[in-house]
Amino acid sequence: MTNPSPIPSGSWPSWVSPDLVAGRSVSLAELQAAGDRLYWLEGRPQEGGRMALVSVERNGTPQDLLPPTHDVGSRVHEYGGGAYCVSPTQRVVFSDRKTGAVWLRETDGTLVSLAASTGCTYAEFAFDAAERGVFCVREDSREPGDAKAAVVWLDRQTEKVLIEGDDFYAAPRPAPDDAHLAWISWSHPDMPWDATTLSIAPLSWHDGVPDSGTHRAVCGAAMRCSVVDPVWESARTLLASSDADGSWRPCRFSIDPQQAPEWLPDPKGETGFPHWVFGQRSLVPLADGRLMAQIVTEGVSRIGILENGVWTDQPERNAAQSPVPFDGTLAWIDTPPDAPPAIVIGQDTNRIRQAFTFPDGIDASDCAAPVALAFPSAGGQTAHALYYAPANRHHRLATKERPPLVVMAHGGPTARANAAFSFKVQWWTSRGFAVLDVNYRGSTGFGRAYREALEGQWGIVDVQDCIAAVRHVIAQGLADPERCVIRGSSAGGLTVLTALASSDVFAAGCSLYGVADLRALAGDTHKFESRYLDRLIGPYPEQEALYLARSPLTHVSEITAPVLFLHGDLDKVVPLAQAQAMHDGLLALGRHSELHVYEGEGHGFRQEQTLKDSFARELTFYQQIFGQL
Repeated sequence: MTNPSPIPSGSWPSWVSPDLVAGRSVSLAELQAAGDRLYWLEGRPQEGGRMALVSVERNGTPQDLLPPTHDVGSRVHEYGGGAYCVSPTQRVVFSDRKTGAVWLRETDGTLVSLAASTGCTYAEFAFDAAERGVFCVREDSREPGDAKAAVVWLDRQTEKVLIEGDDFYAAPRPAPDDAHLAWISWSHPDMPWDATTLSIAPLSWHDGVPDSGTHRAVCGAAMRCSVVDPVWESARTLLASSDADGSWRPCRFSIDPQQAPEWLPDPKGETGFPHWVFGQRSLVPLADGRLMAQIVTEGVSRIGILENGVWTDQPERNAAQSPVPFDGTLAWIDTPPDAPPAIVIGQDTNRIRQAFTFPDGIDASDCAAPVALAFPSAGGQTAHALYYAPANRHHRLATKERPPLVVMAHGGPTARANAAFSFKVQWWTSRGFAVLDVNYRGSTGFGRAYREALEGQWGIVDVQDCIAAVRHVIAQGLADPERCVIRGSSAGGLTVLTALASSDVFAAGCSLYGVADLRALAGDTHKFESRYLDRLIGPYPEQEALYLARSPLTHVSEITAPVLFLHGDLDKVVPLAQAQAMHDGLLALGRHSELHVYEGEGHGFRQEQTLKDSFARELTFYQQIFGQL
């Protein structure tokens, strides 16, 4: 290590450049395996954020399977996911994000259009065993009002509704013998982490098209709980994660109505995730009878295998989701805290595709590693966070110098901060900032009670926990009390703005496509989240006064710290008007406010130039506040 840097922390030269963040990195998602090939999606900022479908043979070279005119994605529930599926014979069905059309890619590369309807969107595909077509979730927007949800069957000639009546559906899963179909569903005002129902229906087949018989709820009807991620264990039993006992854990269900559900051994953590997107996978039955799962304990993820009633951790696998069986071994998306995400086969040294490549002379020692913190918060409660110290081998803090602190409030708010490598962390730590990624009450990975602590308290306990986290690290000498800033996206933006209005611990804040007006959010947002606030705030419009009181827009006059707003002009989840109103209100009061609008961006940034500019713009904003520019 060199001598202390003469450059103040927060201004260190960094290996994490805007070009690396946006132009030379990709995202890796939704790994699948079939036969001798692996498949995954790559998000490419340099191609306008297009999701490319990529495949590789064992010991082969990754190749794109679709022309660049296709962007694999779905807008079901607005957040999408589950936009493709590979059959055992390596046929691929996928949804095109731009058109909503559903395509079948044959093994020779031929693309065939399936019988999807214009005005509808589709996700969560599953082939039947004979590969006659696919089951999937459909959102139908052809009539005015909310989109109508259903589980449908698609083949080249037929689109057939099989299950309808609930507000939302997910995870249609045919049994291995095609004799039954399982799925989960829920309806307003519940979100999928509040209460869902797991159901099974018998299937009968006529000329290659299924009919569904009378369905039976196997979980969620007799007792209010969230059950997610069903997967067939055999033709007669399936597994899913239920939180009926206080946290998501595996449970076995049978097609036999006389057979009671059976809890599997406690994994000492949660095996489910909040259903924001389709295509999530936490439980993977292995061919030898063992069960593999992704387990989150106190907000930290690990992979475990259940064998003979005992869970065994797999510390060598830092997986974004449970690995997939492939060619006699396992493959996964490796997500360590100190290395690029990568597609890995067998062992973590066999990285066949990386999200990016470290610049010359850079390695894991240049990356900040998280330290899990538990700290006291308001009301005698305990909250959680991940703390990252500054990391840069060419610089270090001067004697008695304390680093500036970037506090992060995750979105959702039903989500969590996680320890996987992230440029949104390393961008700051490599420049001499410390980062505090807060898992405030309401976050997942800590059990149902912790998750439900935010009910009726959004804008209160999340803010309390962020402030308490800052005070905790300041008391330990881990941050400069005069240089603490807070940033958050979407729901995290509300936490940011409310924290700025209710405390003086932050020198500045940044709201990225953040919520500012709860009344407008209740009235303008999309169907999936249109009743989300019923539990986070209260029923609307009955509790309109509470919505007004909790909205940052009501408290503009109480914000004295500088604020930066970054927003897309096509955002349908949190419309641009919310950021504009906050910005205008602050300017009218003579406060320091900056608003930058990115053309062509929705809720979340995907384009290369947007990513470059947003990272650089936010850094410049803080450095100006700190007097470093």
